[in-house]
Amino acid sequence: MVGLTANSFNSVSLTPPLVLWSLSRAAASMAVFSAGSHYAINVLAAEQMELAERFARKGADRWVGVTFDEGAGGAPLLHGAAATFECFNRSRYEEGDHVIFVGEVERVTHRPGASPLLFHGGRYYTEHPL
Repeated sequence: MVGLTANSFNSVSLTPPLVLWSLSRAAASMAVFSAGSHYAINVLAAEQMELAERFARKGADRWVGVTFDEGAGGAPLLHGAAATFECFNRSRYEEGDHVIFVGEVERVTHRPGASPLLFHGGRYYTEHPL
């Protein structure tokens, strides 16, 4: 199982519901994401800052002590996340030194009242509830 911290993802379309995110071609997880049928985008909650930092580090055992359920295609749905998007791995586009992944959203869940963990300008923000 692989996981990473992405600094952003974007809405592409409402009909069908599509989102995108990108990954460096040099990323160790590239082969898994390129070949997999599904992935989950877990929007971490404000209290999950340590988890964001852990999944951003190279060489760390990211999954130790992390609780999750399996979603579509076995994608990990992290407990405590503010929101989760379960996506079919619809298409990929190679651009520069990154690959852009477009996912078709099959299911969305959110935790009412949860504040998402935001990252901007090199720091975390935690005060904006969903």
